[in-house]
Amino acid sequence: MNLPRLTLSLALLAALAAPAARAEITIDSIAGSDVSLEGLIQADGNWFNNDLADLNGIGNNGKDSEFELRRAEIVLKGKGPGNYEWVIGYDAKADKFLDANVKYKLGGNGSHFVQVGQFKQPNSMEESSSTKNNDFISKSVATNTYAIGRRLGVGYGFGTDSWSINASYFGRELTRNLAHGSGYGLRGTWAPINEKGNIVHIGLAYANYDTDADTLRLRARPDADLASVRLVDTGNMTDTDRVATTSLEAMWIHGPFKLQGEYYTSDIKRLANSDYTSTAGYIQGLWNITGETWGYKGGVPSTPLPSEPGSGMWQLGLRYDTIDLNDGAVEGGKMNTWTAGVNWYWRSNFKFALNYVKVNSERQGLSDDPDIVEARAQFYW
Repeated sequence: MNLPRLTLSLALLAALAAPAARAEITIDSIAGSDVSLEGLIQADGNWFNNDLADLNGIGNNGKDSEFELRRAEIVLKGKGPGNYEWVIGYDAKADKFLDANVKYKLGGNGSHFVQVGQFKQPNSMEESSSTKNNDFISKSVATNTYAIGRRLGVGYGFGTDSWSINASYFGRELTRNLAHGSGYGLRGTWAPINEKGNIVHIGLAYANYDTDADTLRLRARPDADLASVRLVDTGNMTDTDRVATTSLEAMWIHGPFKLQGEYYTSDIKRLANSDYTSTAGYIQGLWNITGETWGYKGGVPSTPLPSEPGSGMWQLGLRYDTIDLNDGAVEGGKMNTWTAGVNWYWRSNFKFALNYVKVNSERQGLSDDPDIVEARAQFYW
């Protein structure tokens, strides 16, 4: 049995054995480290109402839907010995490593640390949030286009309940043939109001990295992860040197309501052509109909468990996305999307989501305005 199938089999067995009210499975204390197991399984469906492009494939294949196992993740975590923590995760569906790092808590303070290995880079609030608690099925176009995810590197973090500073130097992804390009990232956050059910958060981030083989291509799906076509696309820019991306973020939590947004501007240094700049951003609101509020730690919101596990937690959400890849001679296109969604968190381990996406896009004088229905079933422990 190959590694992806073995990992998926272990994930499924762990899922069946997981208690309904536990977020993780405690395994044992080994060599002074308290070891636990976590997992995430997601299955998605997308139904496309195409306009111009066939979002489900190149050419007219007559199909208007796509179904896929989106993630099959299994994660081992350890606390100890002493001030050390470690984690190693693998996604059997994508056949790639997730977090795989060792962290040392300076002075035993979990908010003051150094870490080495693969981890999410400090640059995006949405990317830094847990995948299992995404507010919408697809992350925003801005996050999917610009955020630097997991890379091998060394990082430093320091903060309190109300502010945080994170810095890292990173290289390639751990899994072969995935993202390359060494660089550094910085993110600072501040919550001038930080009370239970009443939080105001602002943040600023910057990432600067080298392009792989002096080539860069920016493109984006229409807020549908199973779409095989990108409606905005710069094509390969083969004379690029470095990418410098700055992002601003803000969030307001008031009881069962959460409002958050991020704005990115990305500047690309080119060797033979004029430098290139693109922008993107989103703003979204979420309402916990059943009354729960969010937590907050390390500059990232945390989704609560249902107050009534039997009936679960219900959420309604609305998001506006925008991206502009036009600059000078590069006509990558513009795209705006509206996403309306409903989430149901049932007990401590299940989530079901339904989204409707309306797209308006234009590239090189052609408009393409599809709409999409998306669904997700999720089990996690």
